Amino acid sequence: MLSDPPMTIAAVAALLAAASAPSAPAPEEARAFVDRVNSQLDRLLERSSTADWIAQTYITDDTERNAAAVNEELLAFQASAVRESMRFAAVPLDARTRRMLDLLRTRLDVAAPADAAKRAELASVVEKLQGMYGKNRACETPKGPCRTIDELEEYFRTERREPKLRAAWEGWHAAARPMKPLYERFVALSNEGAREIGFADTGDLWRSAWDGPPAAVEAEAERLWQQLRPFYEQLHCHVRARLAKLHPANVRAEGPMPAHVLGNMWAQDWSNLYAELEPFPGRAPLDVTPALKAQKWTPQRMAKLAEAFFTSLGLDPLPATFWERSMFVRPPGRDVVCHASAWTVADPDDLRIKMCIRPVEEDLVTLHHEEGHLYYDHYYRTQPALFREGANAGFHEAIGDTLGLSVTPGYLAQVGLLKAAPKDDRSVVNVQMKDALSRVAFLPFGLLVDRWRWKVYSGAAPATWNAEWWKLRRDLQGVAPPSPRGDDEFDPGAKYHVPANTSYLRYFLATVYQFQFHRALCKAAGQTGPLHACSIHGSRAAGERLRAMLELGASRPWPDALEAMTGQRQADASALLDYYEPLRRWLEEQNRGRTCGW
Repeated sequence: MLSDPPMTIAAVAALLAAASAPSAPAPEEARAFVDRVNSQLDRLLERSSTADWIAQTYITDDTERNAAAVNEELLAFQASAVRESMRFAAVPLDARTRRMLDLLRTRLDVAAPADAAKRAELASVVEKLQGMYGKNRACETPKGPCRTIDELEEYFRTERREPKLRAAWEGWHAAARPMKPLYERFVALSNEGAREIGFADTGDLWRSAWDGPPAAVEAEAERLWQQLRPFYEQLHCHVRARLAKLHPANVRAEGPMPAHVLGNMWAQDWSNLYAELEPFPGRAPLDVTPALKAQKWTPQRMAKLAEAFFTSLGLDPLPATFWERSMFVRPPGRDVVCHASAWTVADPDDLRIKMCIRPVEEDLVTLHHEEGHLYYDHYYRTQPALFREGANAGFHEAIGDTLGLSVTPGYLAQVGLLKAAPKDDRSVVNVQMKDALSRVAFLPFGLLVDRWRWKVYSGAAPATWNAEWWKLRRDLQGVAPPSPRGDDEFDPGAKYHVPANTSYLRYFLATVYQFQFHRALCKAAGQTGPLHACSIHGSRAAGERLRAMLELGASRPWPDALEAMTGQRQADASALLDYYEPLRRWLEEQNRGRTCGW
């Protein structure tokens, strides 16, 4: 009988090393780890949200410095926890624990470097960028007048003189230019943190948050855009043709449209031009702004109307603290960030809105959107901290807008903001045009902001940033700047979500999801007939379907949550196209003989 061959010195060394190495962590250790992370996140998120709330509602150097210090502690904990979680990468775990570990690593807005000094610098840069945006003013001349962003939004709603709009547009974009050096530093620091935890860059980290490979997220967004692009091009073609006739000195019949004449600082929402673009003038008026002003609606009353829609579905009223702690108007004598946002601050049900509400239709719509965030937060509040998020970021953005689709002219007439609900075919086209100038016009902008950032994070030279921004806007949106833009400009910084480091693909996907959700909720409510005529207001059955999805939070991958709501596991833009079928047919008729595209 042959004996075993003698072991080599290398083999013996390997055995000794294996014997002395620490054993792989047990599944129980991973579960204890996520329990500890959830507990500490509860404490740190409360401190961070409180500091950020103060910093954005009372902008001073001191409040910015305080928020930066508190957020540096949160960033430090997240960075440490992510690195520690890598010990459990190969450990066999139950699905719930594995999902918590995955979310810990991928659902970061920004990954902080391990180096303490760089981490503190990153937190400071983030706060300074948001503070700069909140304090910015657009000045027509060095002597004024100078306007805040909420004043500018009102200005673009009503002003139509091209030289005035150009001056306001250029003033706001010039105010963003000083952000560029800070943003360059932000990109470098955030990319360093992302690479330290295994991502190629911050864009790669963001794309990894969608329950799939990063490349698949890009492909999915492109698939949906190609499904929707022909409809957007029809809308663009008709709007351009009408504006070229109304304003021949400013809009050409072919090519991209100038950004400053579309009724919005970022040309992402064209609904303020509805009076000029109304398909069938003389039908029942659709703008509720005159009624809001004539009836002296207060910000709180507008917020109550939005809440009433949710409670009509059998959902809970907002907590009393919402009405006590929210910021509904710009406080006198201090700088604030007026950009509308929803907050959970001192505990899982301390729900607030931060917004400078005006008695205009746009803000009434925005209130439904922001309260949608709050209802999502409210219903997943009993989940552990790592699951207290939407199934994905697009779901969170879609909820309020889904209910907004049920704020039909009939509903607005019911609450006294319209005299009567228009019902004939021409009025339907009017209603859909007004709505599409907001939702459909937004689609390419919703896609291009993160496409630009993905290029920036992956290494595009700062000298090319502005040119790349306008290339994407021309290629996808068919929009051009009103004046030549130099390489030293930082026009992306004129959009809040860039200096605020808020991912933007969520808004594009939310626009798709909301129609898919709406179709499913209308079926649950027993509605028949065309999708655009459905309102789920008052349907407890629809409310039950909605609540079941909200309560999941991020505890399941988003296709599971989508299936719970709609019965489908893939995003589907066909619901949006079905909803706008009357307008799509009308636009195709109007555009016969025109050269569309840009």
